[in-house]
Amino acid sequence: MKNNWRSNGEVCSSQKEQEGAHQNGHGSDGVVLGLDGGTTSTVCVCMPLLPLSDHNLKNPLPILARTVAGCSNHNSVGESASKDTLEQVMAEALCKSGSNWSSVRAACLGVSGVNHPKDQERILNWLRDIFPSHVKLYVHNDALAALASGTMGKLHGCVLIAGTGCICYGFSKDGREARACGAGPVLGDWGSGYGIAAQALTAVVRAHDGRGPQTMLTHRILKVLGLSSPDELIGWTYADPSWARIAALVPEVVSCAEAGDEIANKILVDAVQELALSVKAVVQRLCLCGEDGNGSFPIVMVGGVLEANKNWDIGKEVINCIHKHYPGAYPIRPTVEPAVGAALLACNFLMRESEGHYNS
Repeated sequence: MKNNWRSNGEVCSSQKEQEGAHQNGHGSDGVVLGLDGGTTSTVCVCMPLLPLSDHNLKNPLPILARTVAGCSNHNSVGESASKDTLEQVMAEALCKSGSNWSSVRAACLGVSGVNHPKDQERILNWLRDIFPSHVKLYVHNDALAALASGTMGKLHGCVLIAGTGCICYGFSKDGREARACGAGPVLGDWGSGYGIAAQALTAVVRAHDGRGPQTMLTHRILKVLGLSSPDELIGWTYADPSWARIAALVPEVVSCAEAGDEIANKILVDAVQELALSVKAVVQRLCLCGEDGNGSFPIVMVGGVLEANKNWDIGKEVINCIHKHYPGAYPIRPTVEPAVGAALLACNFLMRESEGHYNS
């Protein structure tokens, strides 16, 4: 077990953590950790153990500490770096909160790249080497944490995440789960930020070599990247083909679409259709809309691609498409971040397990 991660230049020793927990007064009840591990960053929050109900959640929630680290997706950075990042960000959260590993009652990790039970078990094995045996550990795809950030720890409905990557994940009241897309850009996540931007780069190259029509995207993208010719895009792209770096070009695509560029507009329309199709697939598999198709269910909207900060509002267009099939769907824009959703899930799972209703 490692207890020597540095935070703000100081070593967080076990002794210091134990003293802090006692002084802060939350050591006796224990704390929970919630972690949201994405392809861009990893966020961990430490909260006191809360009894969840509709009436007793404090506003604002009592966040004892929040820490941020880099990518923890093992598909992107490898297993060793992923493990180190997860341990580091949790250790720093405990240190900042004045807690220690032993004061943790439960930890819920939502990590991108967790797509199979083998992925879950791999991370659980890492965690068992870190935490004392009494700590309840839960590992899921990061989509579950995002869902919980909108439903405040309840598992029902679906979440649509569209940032650097994209995924739709759903959870029915009887405990069934389903997902659509989320397999990465190589396997067709074209509604993602990466997918949108990659198609824009492709459109620029096609316009330059004569295979496609001219587009405002050429001038816009070259200007923002500081390049003088589309020929230079090849070197720029393959010098560092990271997903987040490519996805950062999405605002340029939106701006061109708002200015009337047909190519940019089609890219966004296609992305909307892809995202709406992902939601439709999950809703159908879980029958979230009820037998008559008019049942109500939440759709939690998460990610920079879906943020309503432009006239060409991708998130709004996705909801409009979904309402054509499922009029009872209602969008939720979370007021807390996914890491907090994961912490609320830890409280929820622990409470249900203690009542005998949840089997991890």
